[in-house]
Amino acid sequence: MKTNYFFMIASAGIIVGMLSVFVYNKNIKSNPPISVSYNPYESGVYASGIIESFQRNGSNVNIYPEISGRVESIPVVDGMRVKKGDPLFVVESHTQQETAKKSKSQVDYQIEALANAQQQYDKLNNAYQINPKAVSKLDYDNAKSNLVLAAEALRVAQGQLNIDESTLAKYTVHAPFDGVVLRVVPSPGDYVSPAIGAYDPYTQGNLPVVQLATESEFLQVRAYIDEILTPRLPDTSELEATLFVRGLNNHAIPLKFVNIQPYTIPNIQLSDARNERVDVRVLPIIFQFERPKDIQIFPGQLVDVYIKGKS
Repeated sequence: MKTNYFFMIASAGIIVGMLSVFVYNKNIKSNPPISVSYNPYESGVYASGIIESFQRNGSNVNIYPEISGRVESIPVVDGMRVKKGDPLFVVESHTQQETAKKSKSQVDYQIEALANAQQQYDKLNNAYQINPKAVSKLDYDNAKSNLVLAAEALRVAQGQLNIDESTLAKYTVHAPFDGVVLRVVPSPGDYVSPAIGAYDPYTQGNLPVVQLATESEFLQVRAYIDEILTPRLPDTSELEATLFVRGLNNHAIPLKFVNIQPYTIPNIQLSDARNERVDVRVLPIIFQFERPKDIQIFPGQLVDVYIKGKS
């Protein structure tokens, strides 16, 4: 009985061993190597770049409110196309609405007061025209003065109403041009202000409430050249550059030079770490390229840029 028992255990061990050899000797297909861009120029200068919507000046358009308060509604979403004048977000405005209503009531009151003053003046003036002695000069002058004062009071009330209505209009922020919504940071109920924009819980920093981009067949890349490499740059008339999309092996896009920002800045633009202490400064150079149709590229995307250096 014991012999059979040991024989069964030995057989099981042999079977397990054979299965292990089969499993562990199986060829496992390795993952492809990480795509790395190459320098297409013999003396190329490397730069990190960030994609932006194409603008004649500046970069993506950051939208801030002119009024501080809680967000009441946001009728747009990320990626939505908007027309000039479309509402982007609305700040809670109940207090300002009440102020505008009071100003409107004051205007209505002054209109009625002016009508009464005009009626009183017309009555005395008609009597004065028929018989000057029938109306005392004091009553006539008072009626004329009351008419002038009523007209001035209406002008002041109307001016205040215009100010209040203009302020009320600022609680709704509209798109300044036709474009695409890149990003909406707050949610209804969040606090926004002209100084800080909106708080982003992910980055734990303050960002623009809404970020817009123009709709164009072109994009631009802002390349940051290490200050150590700037002496190797050729004249702007000879500037030639190529963009490589990260993750695609050697997918090159030719670039067209737009301009140089002739002032080196701290190398914090890509990390957005404002409290980061850096010793390296970079020179921003802006290039333009046609939006590719075979791949998707979005504003904010990091890319590799190679610039043809001096021979």
